Amino acid sequence: MYSTIVIGSGQAGLSAAHHLAKRGVDFLVLDANPGPGGAWQNRWDSLTLGATHHIHPLPDFPLENQDSTRPASAVVKEYYGEYERRFNLPVRHSATVTSVTRVENHFEVHADQLYTARTVINATGTWSNPFWPVYPGQFDGPQVHTNGFISPSQFSGRVLVVGAGASATQFIVQLREAGVDTLWSTRRAPDWREFTGAEWGLDVERQVNERTRAGLPPKSVVGTTGLLLNEKMRAGITSGALVSRGKIARLESDAVVFVDGTREKIDAILWATGFRHAHRHLRNLKLHTEAGGIVMEEDGVSASAMPGIFFVGYGASASTLGATRAGRKAALAAAKYLGDAT
Repeated sequence: MYSTIVIGSGQAGLSAAHHLAKRGVDFLVLDANPGPGGAWQNRWDSLTLGATHHIHPLPDFPLENQDSTRPASAVVKEYYGEYERRFNLPVRHSATVTSVTRVENHFEVHADQLYTARTVINATGTWSNPFWPVYPGQFDGPQVHTNGFISPSQFSGRVLVVGAGASATQFIVQLREAGVDTLWSTRRAPDWREFTGAEWGLDVERQVNERTRAGLPPKSVVGTTGLLLNEKMRAGITSGALVSRGKIARLESDAVVFVDGTREKIDAILWATGFRHAHRHLRNLKLHTEAGGIVMEEDGVSASAMPGIFFVGYGASASTLGATRAGRKAALAAAKYLGDAT
């Protein structure tokens, strides 16, 4: 039996693993991916390091002097892999966790085999759980979600991009630059903001923590932060590319009808509609409230409903900076729980 099993080896999972190792906790990391890189290894090649939100370094290992024109997937895959090797972290890849159950004073974790542990740190993120909205009608052409996007070469003709987040705006810019015509649909008017000052980040974190402590599911990233209004986005607004046509009323075999009654022919749909937290393997623990969230303690990582299970990369810790901090918090909380339980 392990003292702790960490599920997921992305930013949050590796940070937790590092701090567990520093405290001499006996642990194992189980990760569904075939190699290092977390969800980053699945990002499209045109998403360069310079085009991403800032990637915060992992503990005790700076991420410095990186070529901003390289694909973020390649940079982060190499960085995470070196981190696993440098700190000799016990990470088992290709070990998809299918369920976790509580048995008396320990957890049973079902993956490539059965593991047991006194505590669990869940760091599974969202990438494996894309959200596909449902609208009246049916479109018969190609449909791709964010996690299936590779490059603009997948598309031709006229593409409907659905979603109000940063990915949607980046896709539209890329498609337009590649000569692909686009339409943009959002449920609400895009919330453009100029991000300035540390107080803005603290306010975002406060808003997210208020929801998770109340057992509400976290909002989408853009629902809390808004959209970054930079020069490239301003140019897209001016050109009309980044002007939303509003909400979809219904889909037809080769067209979309918006709530204002206008109908447009389309050849494909790119659903940039975000993700939900990948918690299906935890359903036997019955942690979720009727509202769909998990009630968190004041530390932001401990599940109120069940001592011994901790969450990183959830709520306010979904960013790479938040994930790194939460990994430390979860490791400290797990070590304290293990000490108190002896």
